[in-house]
Amino acid sequence: MPSEPSGEVVDLPSATRAIDIALDELELVYAFIFARVGNRADAEDLTQQVAMKAFPRLRPGAPASSIRGYLFATARSVLGAFWSSRLGLSQAELHEDLALAIPQGPPSDESVERAQRILAELSDNYRRVLELRFLHGYSLKEVAAEMRSTVGAIKVMQLRALRAAAKVDPDG
Repeated sequence: MPSEPSGEVVDLPSATRAIDIALDELELVYAFIFARVGNRADAEDLTQQVAMKAFPRLRPGAPASSIRGYLFATARSVLGAFWSSRLGLSQAELHEDLALAIPQGPPSDESVERAQRILAELSDNYRRVLELRFLHGYSLKEVAAEMRSTVGAIKVMQLRALRAAAKVDPDG
């Protein structure tokens, strides 16, 4: 005859606090990955890879922010390996702006005119950097070479140009 439950509490091995935090963050990691691969099956597989790589290395007692940062750093590494194998390039050759190379339909006449009005209001350097980056699809390195500057200076100039363009009244 089976024994009656005794009501005794049994301690089971439990996950560490760090793993509990990481499990809570995996949904955000999945969203991050899905936004970059656009495919549910791949995003799920890559999220599992992140968990398998990151969980054994989590430090017990680490703050939630460092666990989150480690998960996202691991996710970027996993994404790099994924796109490297998918595109047949080494990870060193992958550029951030590959994600921007999404083919789109032709722009409408109205949007072209509006962009031209905004660009006309900018200084020559700001207009040139935005034209090269977004209208001609140049990488930061290519823009830097074209404008005889450094990549860092082009990044700063692009940010300032975008801010200046946002302040322009396109209808006036």
